[in-house]
Amino acid sequence: MLKPTLRRACAALAAGTSLALALTACGGTTKKDVKDDNASAASAGKADPNAATKKGLTVGFLPKQVNNPYFTTADKGGEKAVTELGSTYKEVGPSSATDTAGQVSYVNTLTQQRVNAIAVSAQDPGALCTALKQAMSNGIKVVTYDSDTSPGCRNAFVSQASAEDLGRTEVQLLAQQIGYKGEIAVLSAAQTATNQNTWIGYMKDELKDPKYKDIKLVKIAYGNDDAQQSFQQTQGLLQEHPNLKGIISPTTVGIKAAAQYLSGSKYKGKVKLTGLGTPDDMRKYVKNGTVDAFELWDPAKLGDLAARTAVALASGQITGKEGETFKAGATTYTIGKDGVINLGKPTVFDAKNIDQFNF
Repeated sequence: MLKPTLRRACAALAAGTSLALALTACGGTTKKDVKDDNASAASAGKADPNAATKKGLTVGFLPKQVNNPYFTTADKGGEKAVTELGSTYKEVGPSSATDTAGQVSYVNTLTQQRVNAIAVSAQDPGALCTALKQAMSNGIKVVTYDSDTSPGCRNAFVSQASAEDLGRTEVQLLAQQIGYKGEIAVLSAAQTATNQNTWIGYMKDELKDPKYKDIKLVKIAYGNDDAQQSFQQTQGLLQEHPNLKGIISPTTVGIKAAAQYLSGSKYKGKVKLTGLGTPDDMRKYVKNGTVDAFELWDPAKLGDLAARTAVALASGQITGKEGETFKAGATTYTIGKDGVINLGKPTVFDAKNIDQFNF
């Protein structure tokens, strides 16, 4: 889709399920759970990098939210890759980005259907663990993409970019725009979103640098990846903090809603906005002066890599162990600590280059 190459209350449990399992499915953990979930679930088997790529597999994609344009783009990338590799793609998922019980139910459904691999963007780091571990015990390979679970609940995690890079660069972008001085806020997605919280952690760490001594993070708001809620949260931030100089929204739904509010308000051009957005969503806000610059990776490429990782796992070419390498398309990737695979560096979009991209 690019011109240049660049793209989840607890689930009802079946009768007879033990209390321990019920607690884990609700996000509760035991000491053993914590220990197990902090280790990557790399297969005990040995990888064979020369193994043939299996065909005729079924790979199930489970995004946070099926009607979210971001995941539509990402999953189309996954579908294209799965088809190219000679296997069958299927997508299931909730229509709400906070329906964790729904995600658990869909994992169970895919397990019952005996798919060969599942690629899931988790709404919560622990809530899916029992269901995903059950899937893995049935021989199903599990890849998380975009938003991770605890490492012990999957074989590998395909990260959009280094979490540290994303968190720090968003602060850097905003700081430049506000002259390294003033109050700022973060407009996040769901309060439990693993990726958002990881990035925010790095934002806070970045702000400890002395060069940001005159910048104060006054609030983290949550729009739950819902356009109306994010719009209202932006309005609330500005009412609660009249001296606000900038907002970081590390979510494509949030940044678009915030831009929509700012563009029709007295704050346009005065309160700076950056974060993670798509060029198609943000183009008009860059061109009308509401937004100076923002960043993102190619979601289609993220879905592509998630699919190729799932097939490589199902083919025995990798197990998810640190140090393993595999080829996905024309690129060779090395699996890092806890089974993390980084897609690459994010791209910054501004008035000079935004028309070169289409996604």
